[in-house]
Amino acid sequence: MYYMKLLIGFIVVLSCGQLSAQDDVMAAQEDELVSLLDQLRSSKDDAEKKSNNDKFKAEFAKALESKSALTHQFTKLNTVGFIDSPDKLVRIINWNVEQDDKTQRYYGYVLHYDKRKKKYYVTELIQDLYGMNQPKEVVTSYKWYGALYYKIIPVKRGSKTVYTVLGWDGNTTMSNIKLLDVMYLTGKTVKFGLPMFKTGKTIHRRMFYEHAEKVTMTLNYEEERKRIMMDHLSPESPTMKGYYSFYVPDLSYDAFKLEKGKWILHEDVIGINRPLENDEQVVYVKDPRTGKLKKQVIDIDWQNPEDANAPAGGNEHVAVTPEGEAKEDKKESRKDRKKKEKSDPNVPAYDKKDKRDPNNISFFDDMKKSKRKKRKEARQRRKAGRRG
Repeated sequence: MYYMKLLIGFIVVLSCGQLSAQDDVMAAQEDELVSLLDQLRSSKDDAEKKSNNDKFKAEFAKALESKSALTHQFTKLNTVGFIDSPDKLVRIINWNVEQDDKTQRYYGYVLHYDKRKKKYYVTELIQDLYGMNQPKEVVTSYKWYGALYYKIIPVKRGSKTVYTVLGWDGNTTMSNIKLLDVMYLTGKTVKFGLPMFKTGKTIHRRMFYEHAEKVTMTLNYEEERKRIMMDHLSPESPTMKGYYSFYVPDLSYDAFKLEKGKWILHEDVIGINRPLENDEQVVYVKDPRTGKLKKQVIDIDWQNPEDANAPAGGNEHVAVTPEGEAKEDKKESRKDRKKKEKSDPNVPAYDKKDKRDPNNISFFDDMKKSKRKKRKEARQRRKAGRRG
């Protein structure tokens, strides 16, 4: 028993020593990568950028040969993205290099561990220039369209796991693109483009959303609600329809919800900026009897005001416009208005239409009428006095 414990202790110490040595090697490699990355980011023209990027990529490939690259935190590589899947089996590494004409070139690697074969794989993503044509077919790692991925979502399909990815593409100086795709792995092969996105009756392999460069489009995954929330895009004006460089968020939202292994589009969904389990909120209100503050729990679920079963619901909500108000005013007849004048002294008298010719109206005429009226009233008072 003593020798067994001693052997186990020796194995643990040896393993810790190996991990420490691997960490030291990886840290040294990272320092070298930082130096090369700084050179790349300070490059002055496309030729220099290509040369420095080739050096950085070659050194990076050496560092990624070790399985520890799947979990090592490359905290010093600030302008390189590291996206890890929640199951810790896949890591996407990618970065961009802006060209002199402001277009983007993308580079990257996919690291993944095959639990069944107990093998670790590294696959380089090589961009192919598709131009204005957005690929609709399956895309391989060596004919990749290029993007910066920022989210990876594992999805079970039978006995296999595929990975939905959310990405960004700088596209042109006029527009940017947000995209949805599905990455799947077969041995050391990496492919993109499973038919999993359903809009209406159409199923797509991937989704591209081009919008004006001056705005930001929301495209995020809500873990608690199992949905991908996004801004709905519309042209800035009807004449810009089809010109996606002029598409902007219109303050409505759509969402892809995972249903039976597919992402189904739901339009005009309600965005809720709170945790799913937090359906109540504590507020403090004044007690009318004591005048002191008291704690009260309120339900903060969104209520549709047109829902007859909702509190104070069942009302049809119509936007009020100046034209609509004018129509409502016309509905009130002169007869109804006169009735109001007689019954309520606070209602101003109905304005009768002045049929006089404005060209013949005189201020002095009004003065004469006023004097005649006063003289008439004086005569009536004198007559009344003589009778008395």
